[in-house]
Amino acid sequence: MSQLIKVSHLYKNYGKHHILKDIDFHVNNNEVVVIIGPSGAGKSTLLRALNRLDAPTSGSVIINGLDIAKKDVNINKVRENVGMVFQHFNLFNNLTVAQNIMLAPVELKKQTKKEAEANAHRLLKLVGLDDKFNYKIPQLSGGQQQRIAIARALAMNPKLMLFDEPTSALDPEMVADVLDVMKKLAKEGMTMVVVTHEMGFAKEVADRIVFVDDGKILEEGTPDHMFNHPTNPRLKTFLNKVLQA
Repeated sequence: MSQLIKVSHLYKNYGKHHILKDIDFHVNNNEVVVIIGPSGAGKSTLLRALNRLDAPTSGSVIINGLDIAKKDVNINKVRENVGMVFQHFNLFNNLTVAQNIMLAPVELKKQTKKEAEANAHRLLKLVGLDDKFNYKIPQLSGGQQQRIAIARALAMNPKLMLFDEPTSALDPEMVADVLDVMKKLAKEGMTMVVVTHEMGFAKEVADRIVFVDDGKILEEGTPDHMFNHPTNPRLKTFLNKVLQA
């Protein structure tokens, strides 16, 4: 299986604060990897290192053959192939739904306006919101906004999708709609790295689960291994707490 991501000896420090400590991590093409762990463990920092939103202190982060930890890499070119969905949507409130989705492909000359419009309709159908094409962002619920954020990230036709706790800011009844869209993408073979507290999603959709605590990967494996046969004591404690919650 060919690797899309290969992270080696990754460290991230903020002054004397060590967030990531000697992380080795990989993701194969068409694989869904879910990162779990307690708050403050370094999960989001690891995810953000995969498109250099958090520049590594040391180590290598190879995406599609390019080490993005190196300063001379054109990171904007790399990001054209990496879609990112954040916890708090990060949409442009002054633009319509369609304009949010069409902006990057048109600005970066990947598509004509007509092509971008057709693509926006296609993506809005995928996330179940084609009827909201001309709506302004504040007219939408949180769950709808997050589905628009996913459509926007897909508009550049990325090879890789990164999700940073995409449902944690949503009301419980909106979570299922967003997870359904992510499940659809996984079925279509999209390579995905997802930081989430949604254990049901991790069980159902992940090819591999990675447990991070205190800036280190303590255990990784299939959902069956991680949930039914965990070996790391810290992972066992973590699962006991979150699965009973």
